[in-house]
Amino acid sequence: MLVSASFLSSQTIPETLRLLNDTDVDFIHVDVMDGKFVPHKTMPFKQMRHISTFTSKRLDVHLMVRKPSHFIEDYANLNTAYITIHHDIDEDVVACFQLIKSYAIKVGLAIKPETNIADIVPYLPYIDLLLVLGVHPGAGGQAFLESTVQKLDEIQQLLKEYPQFSILVSVDGGMNETTVKKIKGKMDIVVSGSYITNSASYQKAINQLR
Repeated sequence: MLVSASFLSSQTIPETLRLLNDTDVDFIHVDVMDGKFVPHKTMPFKQMRHISTFTSKRLDVHLMVRKPSHFIEDYANLNTAYITIHHDIDEDVVACFQLIKSYAIKVGLAIKPETNIADIVPYLPYIDLLLVLGVHPGAGGQAFLESTVQKLDEIQQLLKEYPQFSILVSVDGGMNETTVKKIKGKMDIVVSGSYITNSASYQKAINQLR
């Protein structure tokens, strides 16, 4: 299983990124919030663009924004592996997928706790990743929603019905040593923030998630 580490809750981002770079974590998860799609807002790109100064890890970017096209080009020019967007945005979703693909970057679609699984079916031909949110988007450190387990079961059943698509499942929100055990075998990537960055040993926390 792959691990993507979020620094959303970190108060010392450069140091956090340096410490993560010394681990075997697979990705750095970058949360981008515009203060409109979700209430909170992250630092502007002019600061975010320095991420690669502190880590050589590939980035896993989650755009919690109303207009992803305003952000895609910037993040596509970093060391980015995935860019994930939401379907309930103010732009054409497929056009945004195509823009991401034009940079040879893999496409992700985020699923909120209240999202109906049937709503994502039209997008399956375009995506490489489903990012299942185990919390309501917009803030770090939230408790894992138990309903996520059933949602993951529904997603696994859905993907079995569409075997022609190769889509990874990632889970983000409330992930720690205890909650990750509840979803073992139901996902390919686990995203964790404060559980890793608040630990005494980043590598030990990452090992416990695996």
